Amino acid sequence: MNAPLSHPLIAASGTGDWMQDRLTEARGILADVPRHPESLVILAARVVAGQTDDSGECADAIDLLRLLDRRPLHAIAAAAFAKGGAA
Repeated sequence: MNAPLSHPLIAASGTGDWMQDRLTEARGILADVPRHPESLVILAARVVAGQTDDSGECADAIDLLRLLDRRPLHAIAAAAFAKGGAA
């Protein structure tokens, strides 16, 4: 009859790497900033800044956060890196 619904926490791409899928999605949002709401762009920039291995990409995301997120930089960093960046 009806096909079962997919679980919302399972990546649709089938790669099994949920975080990499979210990073790819965030990069897509940042590639086309004018088409997305500011709140989504801020969220995408936080994901990229926190997950990328590329220091240039991280710096670009932080610069975008400085432009869009009106909180002080230390508050942005605290929100992006809970526990002060410790694992």
